[in-house]
Amino acid sequence: MSYRSHKLITLLTAGMLFASVLSGCQEGSSANLPLSTASAAELSPIDPGYSERDLSGTWDEQSATKISLNGSSITASGPGATASGGTLTITAAGIYVLSGTLANGQIVVNAAESDKVQLVLDGVSITSSNSAAIYVKQADKVFLTLADGKKNTVTDGATYNLANGVDEPNAAIFSKSDLTINGKGELTVTANYKNGITSKDDLVIAGGTITVTAVNDGLRGRDAVAIHDGALVINASQGDGIQSNNTEDAQKGWVSIDGGTLNITAGQDGIQAETVVQITNGTVNTKTGGGSANANTDSKVNEQPSWGDGGKPTTIKTTEDSVDNENDSAKGFKAGTAIYVTGGKINIDSSDDAVHSNGNVVIKTGTLTLISGDDGIHADTSLVVDGGTIDISQSYEGMEGTNITVNGGNIHVTAKDDGINAAGDNDRFALGRPRENNFTATSSGDNDSAYIRITNGNVVVNAAGDGLDTNGSLYVDGGTVLVNGPTGQGNGALDYDSVAEITGGTLVAAGSSGMAQNFSDNSKQNSLLVAYSSIQKAGTLVSLQDENGKTILSFAPANEYQSIVISSPKLEQGKTYTLYSGGSSGGKNIDGLYTDGSLSAGSKVVSVTLSGVSTNITDTGAQFTGMGGPGRGGHMGGPKGPRPDRNQGNVGQ
Repeated sequence: MSYRSHKLITLLTAGMLFASVLSGCQEGSSANLPLSTASAAELSPIDPGYSERDLSGTWDEQSATKISLNGSSITASGPGATASGGTLTITAAGIYVLSGTLANGQIVVNAAESDKVQLVLDGVSITSSNSAAIYVKQADKVFLTLADGKKNTVTDGATYNLANGVDEPNAAIFSKSDLTINGKGELTVTANYKNGITSKDDLVIAGGTITVTAVNDGLRGRDAVAIHDGALVINASQGDGIQSNNTEDAQKGWVSIDGGTLNITAGQDGIQAETVVQITNGTVNTKTGGGSANANTDSKVNEQPSWGDGGKPTTIKTTEDSVDNENDSAKGFKAGTAIYVTGGKINIDSSDDAVHSNGNVVIKTGTLTLISGDDGIHADTSLVVDGGTIDISQSYEGMEGTNITVNGGNIHVTAKDDGINAAGDNDRFALGRPRENNFTATSSGDNDSAYIRITNGNVVVNAAGDGLDTNGSLYVDGGTVLVNGPTGQGNGALDYDSVAEITGGTLVAAGSSGMAQNFSDNSKQNSLLVAYSSIQKAGTLVSLQDENGKTILSFAPANEYQSIVISSPKLEQGKTYTLYSGGSSGGKNIDGLYTDGSLSAGSKVVSVTLSGVSTNITDTGAQFTGMGGPGRGGHMGGPKGPRPDRNQGNVGQ
């Protein structure tokens, strides 16, 4: 990248340190987990390095060479350009203003390696039947400027005349050099052969109204794709919407969206980067693989033929493509190293994962609205949410990573299986696409690197499988956590293998009783688990009052439930509390949780005096220690052993 400096090395180094710090935490106490290192604020973002000329979209009319396209011929008025039949060749640095129609020809830039060339499209229609319509063979950098108020079209043919063994050009607009598109005009690209707009170096979009319809990829910058502004519509029927695919240089192969509005429809991934996908601003609307309706499972979690099970489009990708070429996918965002969201609005409807990183995912702020046929957000290593709004209204598993840290934000997750899942080892049994996810390896037996930690924020989960599920430990240090858990007895609202410690915040977790767990006895905040003798209807209000009749909280679970875990800073040992069922609350309702209100017409279920940090009782008042209620065995409130249906890499239940 000749014109751009950025901080990718710093970012990658920080990301690796970040992952190693998180994965090095030991089980047993949340004090061993760093309070501040799991924060997006410590990571240096990519600096796309937009130049003033990238962003200006202006030109000097007086010094420009005028090019007139006249159907089958071209007239050049000025230095630096020669016309021969339907081919225009530009051989020198300068500004070239093009207008008119070229029915079957080509614009070629073949200048010195140090030359900067500006092509101003001032109302053109350029068609090539057998090659790229605009072909940059050599230059330092080319600016493709869209004149204000002008409409421009570029079209290629379905077949190219290429020499044996040659696979490029392969796009309607193809550049071997850095390419910037700017200005305020319109550009419509129809790519009948393969890709829409391709740069073998950096591709920058700084403005314009751009529509790309491509058989394969829409936009491709081998070294980088950076979008600062513009209104883009990308339709990539058999490929990726946006792709950066440099596999040879760890500093390259990234995508940064820093503004504009993008509407992407792709047969495969919406945005795919070999290293980093970064969203700092703008609006990105993405639909991939036919959308979530084309998921691997139906509403009852039965496998069905879909994109990921024989229904994917026929790929026509070339040998230069990503090393992930053998694992074609239809993810919303896919990155090899990390995904960073520090702003913007993101809307994804994907048949595959909505947001997927083979490394880390960090969300600092922004709004994400995700509908997924597979995972909502997936990170092979660490998933960190510092803030923002996340709404996963449909998913197989909602949020997934080797370890997951929530430091803030407003999160809503709906999942067919686990809501929030910290897994370890390989995803060996993932429904539909086994072994696709390669989680960071965990310590032998103890799963030290797999954990969920919630320090702040608002987390609401509605899961048909486990609500909060970790192959290691669970830590809750603050915030509000509401779990509408499973109805099936093979899953639990809380599901952990090592320890579960709560030191602060408010948590209510309702679900089935078969695998129910409470927090561990070494927690610093008190918690109460009540197992009911019969299933309670969805929406039935649960209220807990202190011995003075003051309501601690009321909660209306969204699903049927037979157990409930309540933990609040207001719970004190030695004090007596009474659980009520039904009735109504006069408090403020947020996500089914009522606070600061009195209970009306509720029926008493049971009273209990808290004698320890973790108290487990039935609705008759009997205390027990067995998992899932009296008579079920297990280790309620502490570590549990493996079970036949345990998610060793997310088995669908």
